Amino acid sequence: MSENTTGKHWFVMRDLRRRSAKVLAIHELADAGFEVFTPMAEMLLNVNGRKIRRLLPVIQDLLFVHSVKEDLDRFVEVKPNLQYRYSHGRSVNEPTIVRHDEMERFIKAVSSSDAPRYYMPGEITPSMYGRRVRIVGGPLDNYEGCLLSVRGMRTRRLIVEISGLVSASVEVNPDFIEFV
Repeated sequence: MSENTTGKHWFVMRDLRRRSAKVLAIHELADAGFEVFTPMAEMLLNVNGRKIRRLLPVIQDLLFVHSVKEDLDRFVEVKPNLQYRYSHGRSVNEPTIVRHDEMERFIKAVSSSDAPRYYMPGEITPSMYGRRVRIVGGPLDNYEGCLLSVRGMRTRRLIVEISGLVSASVEVNPDFIEFV
């Protein structure tokens, strides 16, 4: 079904809990049956003097929930540590929504890579955007974007981003790159 007929959107949410919390909002949302995504990475935590490896969100308070707003509103009302993210500069307080195709593209790209690298907004400077390319073949077939241009980097990495929220670079086989 299409997004318009179901009324589902990708809402951008904030989890106000600390990283060391036993249960994060992403787990609560998934247990409640919501489709939820956040870029995750394995990190070392110091808990009670012991170092523990744990899978944690790369950006602590950022998560995306695919749902109907009314269902999500009911869940947010009972969870004080979960909030909508709002766009700055709008006259009406509307929660930030990511286009369905943009979100699916991002999820597919970071899922296809063994080691995606994530960047906060503003971390990728204009000078880091390399040549514009199209990927022909492989898991990222028909993706268009820019290569990451970092001095001394030997691998080819494609920049995939959700504008204003998060960017990632994923490794691309040079055989699949076609310059546009």
